[in-house]
Amino acid sequence: MAATEYDAVVVGAGPNGLVGAITLARAGWKVLLLEAAPTVGGGLRSAALTDEGFVHDICATVHAIGQASPAFAELDLGDRGVEWCHAPIPLAHPLEGRPAALLRRDVVATAAAFGAHDERGYSRQIGPLVTDADAIAASILSPFHIPTSTLAAARFGRSAFRSVDGFARRHFESDEPRALLAGLAAHSMLPLDAKATAGYGLFLGLLAHAHGWPVARGGSVRMADALAAILREHGGEIATDHTVRDLRALPPARAVLLDITPRQLLRVAAAQLTGRSRRALERYRYGPGVFKIDWALHEPIPWSDPEVGRAGTVHLGGRLEEIAAAEAEVHAGGHPRRPYVILVQPTVADPSRAPAGAAIAWAYCHVPNGSTVDQTDAIEGQVERFAPGFRAAIRSRATMNTTAFEAHDANYVGGDINGGAGDLRQLFTRPHPSLHPWSTTIPGVYLCSSSTPPGGGVHGMCGLHAARRALRDARLPARDART
Repeated sequence: MAATEYDAVVVGAGPNGLVGAITLARAGWKVLLLEAAPTVGGGLRSAALTDEGFVHDICATVHAIGQASPAFAELDLGDRGVEWCHAPIPLAHPLEGRPAALLRRDVVATAAAFGAHDERGYSRQIGPLVTDADAIAASILSPFHIPTSTLAAARFGRSAFRSVDGFARRHFESDEPRALLAGLAAHSMLPLDAKATAGYGLFLGLLAHAHGWPVARGGSVRMADALAAILREHGGEIATDHTVRDLRALPPARAVLLDITPRQLLRVAAAQLTGRSRRALERYRYGPGVFKIDWALHEPIPWSDPEVGRAGTVHLGGRLEEIAAAEAEVHAGGHPRRPYVILVQPTVADPSRAPAGAAIAWAYCHVPNGSTVDQTDAIEGQVERFAPGFRAAIRSRATMNTTAFEAHDANYVGGDINGGAGDLRQLFTRPHPSLHPWSTTIPGVYLCSSSTPPGGGVHGMCGLHAARRALRDARLPARDART
């Protein structure tokens, strides 16, 4: 590639890299975006992984945080072909021998399905948070900024830093709300007795109530296509099939944004990192990986509780105690016989992803980082447990272990789709303790991946924060990014 001078070069075209590049381009900078894969998107890619006519998302499908993201709010993705589709029920959590716990959009309707004590408890604990959902989301997604509502932040913080195990046992008596919160918190990929897991569960739950958990019609690739179109509209250039192995080989630029994790930074900047900064990056910790299955189905999953068939997302794992034991076993290096499983039914919200009468679904469970153990039987056993006859509905399947995930996207180190462990030690100090965590010790070089705050999820905020940091360092006001 010719050594053309740019204002900024962005490496990595995941949602964070795309948003970072757009933010700089909207500020009037000349931007070049480089991507190693043949297409942009990172975790926003879709493909026919199984049979013809079935559209699967390789990684992210449900965009709970994206709906609340300030980074996406001002980009008008809908004007560029992104249509959000909602299932009738955002989340279901089946339980053996009884109706499933259902998280509905309405807090009152959700709580009404619990016993009298837990109905009051759920409304009291969750209702005020949903009222303040946008203020809480803004605070969490911009952790080093003054909260838009200190009262809302304080209300959330009173419970957020507790373990979900302790929170659920204190406030609820029955299995249904306890299991519902445990399943939400287990998205953190942390043991459920770890501090701050209550915050993960409460945050995802309030987003489900306030915004729903939608999917993009036609696949998550529609979001990637829209972001790429916006970048090009503002003069940005995109080069795919371009692997960066050394930062010194990049075209000259005022700023370089890297949508990569600390491990990749150590590789591409080996000659520029000092001993102290190198050691800090080497101490960065990655969390568990995932094993994923995509299914093409002859028909929708035959759940024992038919209401589960109306949910976009399903958490499989039974009671809180079962989920806690399974996640603890993963963190001890094991593979549970009955793992906690996150299952998504995209065709409940978007039937266009499969031929008429057919369906798709995907599910993953957590595994030790770097595991190559095939968890197909364990995952399908959990589905069959709550949907007898499920295996007979399978037309074909495609699986991805941790090695396949990292091959798909080098940021998924050892299959860690969150870009690093999200425990309290590393939640807001990723990749290292700093008030400006997106800056590196290399002048003009910034990290913008999910290894920086606010962490994993399709929200683009890591890219937005890094780009605004670059603009400030260049003495350009951040508000220029909105023009």
